Amino acid sequence: MQASRKAVGVWLLAIAVIILAMVTIGGLTRITGSGLSITEWDPIMGAIPPLNDAQWADAFAKYQKIPQYILENRGMSLEAFKGIFWWEWTHRFLGRFLGVAFFVPFLWFAWKGAIRKSDWPRMLLLFVLGGLQGFIGWWMVQSGLETRVSVSQYRLAIHLGAALLLLIAILWIALEYLRDLKSAYKPAGRTIGFVALIYVQMLLGALVAGLHAGLIYNTWPDMNGRVFPEDPFFSKPWWINFFENPGLAQFDHRIGAYIVAGFAAWIFAGGMRFGGYVKKSAKLVAAITAFQIGLGIFTLLLQAPEELAALHQVTAAALLCAAVWHAYEMRHRVS
Repeated sequence: MQASRKAVGVWLLAIAVIILAMVTIGGLTRITGSGLSITEWDPIMGAIPPLNDAQWADAFAKYQKIPQYILENRGMSLEAFKGIFWWEWTHRFLGRFLGVAFFVPFLWFAWKGAIRKSDWPRMLLLFVLGGLQGFIGWWMVQSGLETRVSVSQYRLAIHLGAALLLLIAILWIALEYLRDLKSAYKPAGRTIGFVALIYVQMLLGALVAGLHAGLIYNTWPDMNGRVFPEDPFFSKPWWINFFENPGLAQFDHRIGAYIVAGFAAWIFAGGMRFGGYVKKSAKLVAAITAFQIGLGIFTLLLQAPEELAALHQVTAAALLCAAVWHAYEMRHRVS
């Protein structure tokens, strides 16, 4: 039975890896402007891409009707369209594959008794939330099909936020099955707070991405010679600027990075008082944070090239995973 429980943990870790891949591909889809290339949502038949010239011509004709093509990509060739189409199709295919990769093994493990019956409801809830994520993704795409040339930054943040919640939950349950530790403390407030902080920081990053705010103020530590962006509260009401002013969105993301760095140092210092996986996870948190801060600065200075922007996002997700692991180990720490 112990081996079966560990198999469940490995399976859930594999699911977490697929989610990480989706976050990465999703980031590249956004960066390459590919997210609106498929203008319809068909959960079943949409899994089959165009297979002949007529089907490609039909898909391209539908894309040519939306504002992104008319205002930004007019004159795009069919071959160029195929390039952005495959990014979006791959992202959607991974979502479908994730559903199968979760549900089928769940039925097997449940039948074999490797998953406790008490865990069935939360496993099924995760499956439902995964399906809901598909609806959120389409809701996001819809925001860019009628009047905008890109998706709403709000819906982009919600889409990413839902994916990250799934990642956190699945990773935590995977650790429960892999580690199966009995002695539990109350979660250390700073470790749970650190997970929440990274989550919020990633949502701020989604706003930056949705507003293309990484393409302005490409200096550091100042913002083109300023501490604060120019005219940060030009829109009314004033609070809407935190979500719609690109300069202020970038400023918020910068400040969030400094806070994450400070928290990571606190996590590292606290983790060094223990041994085993607590210490190892604290070291991992500190190492990824240091790399992510440097990567973020480098990405900003170079005006967010596609490869670095995508690496910045996946590194943020890796830091979130490391923070969840550390929180779990602190809950089951040996004093």
